[in-house]
Amino acid sequence: MNKFILILLCFVIHGTVKAQKLKEVADSLYLAENYFDAVTEYKRLLFFYNDEKNKHYANFMIGNCYKQGAKYDEAIEYFSKSLLYASLDEEIFNTKILLFRVNLLRRTTQNAEQLLKEIENDYRFNDSANTINYWKGWLCIFNDKFKDAVYYFGKAGSNNELKLICENTQKQLYSLTKAKIFSYFLPGLGQFYTGEYLSGFLSLSWVVLSGYLTIDAFVSERVFDGIVLGDLLFLRFYGGNIQNTEKFVIEKNNSIINRTLKNLQENYKGIKP
Repeated sequence: MNKFILILLCFVIHGTVKAQKLKEVADSLYLAENYFDAVTEYKRLLFFYNDEKNKHYANFMIGNCYKQGAKYDEAIEYFSKSLLYASLDEEIFNTKILLFRVNLLRRTTQNAEQLLKEIENDYRFNDSANTINYWKGWLCIFNDKFKDAVYYFGKAGSNNELKLICENTQKQLYSLTKAKIFSYFLPGLGQFYTGEYLSGFLSLSWVVLSGYLTIDAFVSERVFDGIVLGDLLFLRFYGGNIQNTEKFVIEKNNSIINRTLKNLQENYKGIKP
């Protein structure tokens, strides 16, 4: 009986050593950014040494490989599998944060927001407030809410660079509400606000001209002409002025936001989604 136990123990130790070597090979491939081959080795680890610990680690690393390769749906799949076998609080937290980050990258921001709420409401992660606020800031960036991003990066403590970038972006953004009020008050003023001076001048000119022709028609008792001119020209140009203002604000803001995202992608050295 003792001999049998000894043999069994030898097999267990041998299997553990083999699993460790396979894991080291897979890790070295991952560190060398050879993600395709790393996935193969991690899957081999899962196939031959399918215990609880390996299930979490291998699925977690496969998810990382797919994330690095921008295969976000596959990354979500394997991080979700990894979460099922996570036993330590740290493993659960790190896996959920990576699920959140991948959802940000694939622009499923509602899923990302829900994940972050789950993490925030979990008493086990009460000591991770700074990390949670940091990722809340990133969530705000992806939702184009740079004012809120400034707030959360400030709460996160040591992210002054991101806070300054978001503050600068917020200052550059045009207010759609303000632009529309300008356009309602004086046609063309909304375009002037966005720097589209020619469009603003043309809008103002056409509205003034069509308004003059409409009023002149009524004064001359050409009521039908006045109605037609007012409906077809004045209201059309007045409404078009507001629509153009909205279009310019959206285009300008998208351009500003895209520049910020490109700057973060290329120049920011901290942790990114």
